[in-house]
Amino acid sequence: MSSTGSGHLPENLALGAALSSLSFFSTAVMSALVKATEELTSTAVVLLFQNLICLVLILPIALRGGWASLKTEKIGLHILRAASGTAAWYALFVAITMMPLTNAILLTFSAPLWMPVLAWMLFREKASKATWVGAAIGFVGVLMVLQPHHQHFNIGALIALAGAFCLAIAFMSVRWLGATEPTSRILFYYFLLSTILCTPFAIIDWRPFGLRGSINLVGIALTLLVGQALIVLAYRYASAVKVGPFIYTVIVFTAFIDWFLWNRAPTLLVVFGMALVIGGGIIAIRKKSEVSHTPVER
Repeated sequence: MSSTGSGHLPENLALGAALSSLSFFSTAVMSALVKATEELTSTAVVLLFQNLICLVLILPIALRGGWASLKTEKIGLHILRAASGTAAWYALFVAITMMPLTNAILLTFSAPLWMPVLAWMLFREKASKATWVGAAIGFVGVLMVLQPHHQHFNIGALIALAGAFCLAIAFMSVRWLGATEPTSRILFYYFLLSTILCTPFAIIDWRPFGLRGSINLVGIALTLLVGQALIVLAYRYASAVKVGPFIYTVIVFTAFIDWFLWNRAPTLLVVFGMALVIGGGIIAIRKKSEVSHTPVER
């Protein structure tokens, strides 16, 4: 998700926050549709049609400037973004079939907590003490949701955490792409490459999905695309630094949807864990952003 290539409008933080929150509400609805579709077809088929439908819809927008507008010198980064993003969604969709929707979303969207760890491991990029404190608080929240002391550990939790790791890489790659690539080109290559990546898995694990499945698959693709468009629009009204923490609204929205549709009210321990993940994540995001905007002496 990036605002690159979009003109910036006069700052309006309230509108930016509202658009960002609506974007992640779309993500929550999409996740609920995925859970409702789990019994109708395979995860690979869901992921294939999610990307294929979005590719068809984004193509006319990406081609407004002609085929030359798709030319890129960052194909390696596009491949990294597509591979990590596709792996993140696949892990989330599998986890959704194995555990409560709220827990799967919470663990997967703990991705911002992993970003300073990845930045340090891969690039020895230093983060402020506050960033590490925020990440530590968030990780305590993750442990509370995992509840490792339980005798029957859900393997879906490990899959969701693997998705969080991949999502963190995807977020970082989008940030790098956003420095030079317009949004339409980033989305085009993501959906194109993800469709290519998903096709062999969908063929191997093909399951017919019928009319109801078709409606759900279209809904999944549309909510994904709407979410992408809303977050790009949000970045026009406020910087990513200011609207970034609103990523955690997806956890709150999902908890309410899970409660309303499947009567799965989160336990007190999970609610407390959610609060720690959200609070720690906000600290990590904001302090990391402040450090990244501080001039570096050469």
